[in-house]
Amino acid sequence: MDWQEYAEQMALLARDLLAQDSVQATLDEIAAAAVKLVDGCDAAGILAVRKGRAVTLAACGDIVHQADRLQGELGEGPCFDLARRKDGERIYRIADMALPQPTWQRYAAQAREIGVGSMTGVLLYTDKDDFGALNLYARRPGAFDKDIETAGWLLASHAAVALADARTIDQLEHALQTRHAIGEAMGILMERHRLSEDDAFNVLRRISQHHNIKLRDVAQRVRDKPTDLA
Repeated sequence: MDWQEYAEQMALLARDLLAQDSVQATLDEIAAAAVKLVDGCDAAGILAVRKGRAVTLAACGDIVHQADRLQGELGEGPCFDLARRKDGERIYRIADMALPQPTWQRYAAQAREIGVGSMTGVLLYTDKDDFGALNLYARRPGAFDKDIETAGWLLASHAAVALADARTIDQLEHALQTRHAIGEAMGILMERHRLSEDDAFNVLRRISQHHNIKLRDVAQRVRDKPTDLA
């Protein structure tokens, strides 16, 4: 592997990831970049484990969904364990699916049937968050060596930071949209019923508590149909 060229590609990728406009777009770009940048990689995906269930967050290549589904159905597999931080591991590599696998025997056998020859994966994490596992698949055995593990780790490190930023941006945008909706709803109530700002907010809050509805949703309903709640 030409590490200088790879470093240049990583720099370009970092800019591309930060330019994405949503968390999902960032996830999709990470998976696509893995296939493009890692030699021998035929497909890539991001798997998370939510309440014991395998969830495919992004996929580049049809085999990703099949492989993730297998791990979810069997309750075992390298990506599944990695995403759960089992044994504290942050990276794994299966050089050849046809060789005996002491840890994931059932998964390896069935993954081989759907065309996985070898695979490797890296945990996507920052100091504060785990986002899942970035998993790389190859149809031929022996596609991933030690150098690929390092390349995958570098890719995952860039991806995790960008993903953390993207999630923060999504959260901020969501908060701003919520605040804007509540402000508009308060304005409607103030105009229609000659309420003060505090009284208008208290009306929204009482409706939210009485009906067990989020304040944001109450505000949206007031904006859409003010006569229903006001």
